[in-house]
Amino acid sequence: METERENKKKLESFFRDEYDSLKLFVNSRIRSSAERDSDDIIQDVALRLFSGADRYAPINNVAGFVYHSIKNKIIDVMRGGKSTIQEHDENEAKLIEFTELLYGKSDNSYSDRMIHDLKSAIMNLKPAYRDIIIAIDFEGFTYKEITDETGIPQGTLMSRRHRAIALLHNELREKKKTNA
Repeated sequence: METERENKKKLESFFRDEYDSLKLFVNSRIRSSAERDSDDIIQDVALRLFSGADRYAPINNVAGFVYHSIKNKIIDVMRGGKSTIQEHDENEAKLIEFTELLYGKSDNSYSDRMIHDLKSAIMNLKPAYRDIIIAIDFEGFTYKEITDETGIPQGTLMSRRHRAIALLHNELREKKKTNA
């Protein structure tokens, strides 16, 4: 809880003080258009960072953290050709990808119940396991990026993710047995 407040204070201060610099940074990377507005990109990143402030370890390098997040958003916008991708749909697609990672690909789509169970299982993981799953599989960070930000060795992060996937697999297998 304390980390969340500290992270939010740091982020609020940074966005308030550096908003114009962030806007210049975004504008230097993309041309503004109806689909690519620098304000929209910055606000989208800010929303995601503030809503996830409780999931991050204490943020020591706020500037690097924010600029890295904005850079990733710009890449997403450039790849997609538009910034209006629905976050919900994107997360649902990532959940399905993650489900396929656990169960393998299938000809039929996964049930809403299985996706709900996966969401629930992820949220019930220990924070260190939940954080690595969210960072790697949903937010697209690399192990190196997380190591650079947190100082946690890449091997430790990989082990945590491996254990988290094993726990999720076991829990979902048990749920599947009880629902069958």
